[in-house]
Amino acid sequence: MSELYPIGLRLEGLRVLVVGGGAVATRRVPALLAAGAEVVLVAPELTPALHDLATAGRIEWQARTFEPGDVDGVWLVQVAVDDPTAAESVSEAARERRVFCVRADDRHAATAWTPAVTRHGPVTVAVLGGGDPRRAMAIRDGIRAGLADGTLDPAVPATTGSVALVGSGPGDPELITVRGRRLLAAADVVVADRLVPGLLLDELRPEVELVDASKIPYGPSRTQEEINRVLVERAKEGKFVVRLKGGDPYLFGRGGEELIACADAGIPVTVVPGVTSALAAPAAAGIPVTHRGVAHELVVVSGHVPPDHPQSLVDWPALARLRGTVCVLMGLKNLPAIVETLLAHGKPAATPAAVVQEGTTGTQRVVRGRLDTIAGQVAEAGLRPPAIVVLGDVVEALPPLSV
Repeated sequence: MSELYPIGLRLEGLRVLVVGGGAVATRRVPALLAAGAEVVLVAPELTPALHDLATAGRIEWQARTFEPGDVDGVWLVQVAVDDPTAAESVSEAARERRVFCVRADDRHAATAWTPAVTRHGPVTVAVLGGGDPRRAMAIRDGIRAGLADGTLDPAVPATTGSVALVGSGPGDPELITVRGRRLLAAADVVVADRLVPGLLLDELRPEVELVDASKIPYGPSRTQEEINRVLVERAKEGKFVVRLKGGDPYLFGRGGEELIACADAGIPVTVVPGVTSALAAPAAAGIPVTHRGVAHELVVVSGHVPPDHPQSLVDWPALARLRGTVCVLMGLKNLPAIVETLLAHGKPAATPAAVVQEGTTGTQRVVRGRLDTIAGQVAEAGLRPPAIVVLGDVVEALPPLSV
């Protein structure tokens, strides 16, 4: 076979025909839509995902079998059927009209191949493996890993003089988002909280400035004003600053305050959501915060001040009346007071309860009990922050995970 000629297609506003409505089409259509193509899909039936796209008007669905005239006016054809006879009829119609055609059933009978692709911000890497898709995917995955950890520097300077508020997730370094990891690899300065996974910091390039913005509970901490000042000053020096925060930047993370400070100083800000421990820690302990027939509501509250404190904004009496799930963050120190308040306002003493310490990490610990016993159990077990308190019947919805 002769050498392939690699090319990038600009499909925005151009019609692309997809024949077939099964699993292959389900994989191919999203990339076509992301490229701005006007997708026409011909198939008697669709997968639920494709049907949703058709219902939403994002693709045009012709609910029938292929006709040669379907190729008229299109710029590219994707054949996503496994019937060689039907596929050949599509590619023959494309050849007659001089339209490139990709075939899922037989790449050697096609006039175009779909490469293994990875994207890293504005960088798109497409790999052709000489007809071996596994080879292409293996090379693609190696490049993707290098771009993610900074081994391969994409040299994209568009982020200079700006700030990214990045949620690092609940503790497991692999639970940071793909975008978060990409921006972290591009950072000139990283301002990190105490709850940030340490392995993420170990991956930083040697020249990256690491600013420790740890906020040790009930101990020494940098003021929020100082953190804001560092973000603004470093960005004004033309640096790309990543504010790396545990969990999600906006869930009790003061991300809003940091965004306001940067906006007031004219600093562009990107916000990258993170996986919050309010959901991830219970999940890692085998507790679904909602479960069909068990909980139709979920409330996440802060317990960093006791219920009777004048600064508390939580309506604890209302929480006591809820039938769903309550997740309490930063509430370990005040757990006895929280329990006492909920019991006093009518929360059943037998309400299932659990506390998950350092969820998703190798040092995760879980204590289960009832509302009226959990505070004593936690004290006896010697649990310490960070920990998530979960109250509700979902605690017993699934059998405990064996770790």
